[in-house]
Amino acid sequence: MTFFDRVNPQLQAGVDFLVGRTPPTTPEELVAMRAGNTARRPGLPAGLADAVTITDHVAPGHGTDVPLHSYRPAHAQGPLPGLFWIHGGGMVAGSVAEDELYCANLAKSTGLVVVSVEYRLAPEHPFPAALDDAYQGLLWTVAHAGLLGVDPDRLAIGGASAGGGIAAGTVLRARDEKGPVLQFQYLAYPMLDDRDHTPSNYEFSGIPSWNRERNTLAWAWLLGPEHGTDRVSEYAAPARATDLSGLPPALIQVGELDLFRDENFDYAARLLRAGVSTEFQVYAGVYHGADGLVPDADVSVRFLRDRDEALLRAMAR
Repeated sequence: MTFFDRVNPQLQAGVDFLVGRTPPTTPEELVAMRAGNTARRPGLPAGLADAVTITDHVAPGHGTDVPLHSYRPAHAQGPLPGLFWIHGGGMVAGSVAEDELYCANLAKSTGLVVVSVEYRLAPEHPFPAALDDAYQGLLWTVAHAGLLGVDPDRLAIGGASAGGGIAAGTVLRARDEKGPVLQFQYLAYPMLDDRDHTPSNYEFSGIPSWNRERNTLAWAWLLGPEHGTDRVSEYAAPARATDLSGLPPALIQVGELDLFRDENFDYAARLLRAGVSTEFQVYAGVYHGADGLVPDADVSVRFLRDRDEALLRAMAR
């Protein structure tokens, strides 16, 4: 059976949207794609806008400020648990603005304060720019927990796709530098391994969703001359980390038809062997990013409900 035969029928609309879209192959095409994505982003429905208070913040970074947006359930009292969120986009696209609907819905559905970071993108800003921005944003969030109304002892980190990879790298750095103590890491189909060597990486070449060709180019843009060598930092590609002990408990979610399926499976298994409490969920008939493309599909609803339940369990500890 082909990729198309295996897709959950309720997710077909997302495949139809992706088919025929030409991915960028040059930095100039990438910039144009980013502008188009920003122009198409949906606004917040009135009911959601009333349910969540959105505030802009700026954290000091390495040579440049790091913008952040916080999403707090309106009328909530007292310090709340928090989630430091890192958007996706293959390390080369995406933005806080494009994730605004996602973050506002997440704050509403869980009652958490969500803090979303605007990190610099490759190839203009190769590694470690994105990781540095995320880490500085996390440090600022912890230092300003009172301002944000966040309980610093109930703070999680999360991200989707590239954001999941940056989140995994950030928790490794926080452990190694004795930085913020995080209660949980939520990794939605995270981008973890630059080596392009897993069975699913080969299996999902040429498909309309995130595929081997796009993934290889994104890593090349992120890593520059380090790409394809053994000099790649484990903070850039957490699958390269040799020690996963001492990390926060994790939830990793991925679709059956996702390029990242096998590197996510391998990472979850290694977390478990390192003594890190880890839940790994695979969703049949689901491709990369399907929950965002077709959020009303039954499996997307279940995917997001499982996310919320895991976050609430972790924050109740």
